[in-house]
Amino acid sequence: MTTYNPLPAVAIGGPPHSGKSVLAYSLTRALRARDVPHYLLRAYPPDGEGDWFHEGEQDLVRHLRVKGAVSDRWLGPLRRDIARRHLPLIVDMGGLPTREQESILDECTHGVLLTPSDEARREWADRFAAHGLVLLADLRSDLRGEDRLEAAEPVVRGVLAGLERGSLARGPAFDALVGRLEALFRPLAPDLYRRHMEAAPAELAVDLERLARQRGRDPNRWLPGDLGWVLDYLPAKEPLALYGRGPNWLYAALAVHALPAPFYLFDVRLGWTAPPALRAGTPSSGPLQVRVGWEGPSVARMEFSLPDAYLDITEMEGTVVPAPPAEGLILSGKLPLYLWAALARLYAPRAAWLAVVQPQLSAQETLGAVVVHSRGALPVGAVVGVG
Repeated sequence: MTTYNPLPAVAIGGPPHSGKSVLAYSLTRALRARDVPHYLLRAYPPDGEGDWFHEGEQDLVRHLRVKGAVSDRWLGPLRRDIARRHLPLIVDMGGLPTREQESILDECTHGVLLTPSDEARREWADRFAAHGLVLLADLRSDLRGEDRLEAAEPVVRGVLAGLERGSLARGPAFDALVGRLEALFRPLAPDLYRRHMEAAPAELAVDLERLARQRGRDPNRWLPGDLGWVLDYLPAKEPLALYGRGPNWLYAALAVHALPAPFYLFDVRLGWTAPPALRAGTPSSGPLQVRVGWEGPSVARMEFSLPDAYLDITEMEGTVVPAPPAEGLILSGKLPLYLWAALARLYAPRAAWLAVVQPQLSAQETLGAVVVHSRGALPVGAVVGVG
């Protein structure tokens, strides 16, 4: 049964190489700077392009990028999650959706066109119209042109120039679009926040943004050195519900900090959820795959991947992953936060120390992994280099 969701979902559409991912990242960064609640969802076979792809060392993240999915099994869960969204969404459609993938637009409410030519504009405008989207912006992508605003109402029209990897969108047309999204998203924020926090499944519900601001920290830039005061501030071994944006290592560390008590996190697609219970053993084929390598005689790197790209959390309960092969463990991969929490809670009691790779901390040819649990071998919050 189809249900109405009053929260907007804004699709960004255009052909390949028009700069959609750069625009999407630039928009979410600008809205975060204005404290506008929302979520950026990349609604195509995920290829590892989280924010880290734009923020990390570019040569390194190109090497790390994993393209595509082995099936379309991701499409059904993705459509369901967009329809059940718990925050306003920006939806990056990808450049070459199949007819089946185009059905994602049925779950969206508004559209932003970013096209380099009249032909591409007509194609994507027809797509948006066929699915009944309200057009917010009609923008021309011009790699070597000049940024300009041609109209702000009723539809933002203009040119965005130089949308290359590692850059940010800018200019008057971009600013006008940010303003339109803020006007669309912000009025919903107070009621959303209240409802989310009232529904928290643990008495101790921590909003990461407010926690950072209490300490005079930038809530959009958590640093490994913050782990010490966070863990000192929050009681250990107590049920904990975590809300808001934060890096994978912060979620992993706090999931371990709560052990053996329950840990919950707020997922924009799922609402409040507990990490799935994983088991250590000899894995067979399943929704989560792992490759084990060695960083030293007693340090193993376990790189996790999702062969079907978009994960349905209901498939993960009871999934078997390898037992820890060494005293020191480094976990890496492109995973949802609830899986980082699940892996950390499984492996921390079984390892002398545990670290989680965050590509934004990487430099040159070396990945950076943050220690999230230690029995004294390494300090929690230390950054370990991974070759």
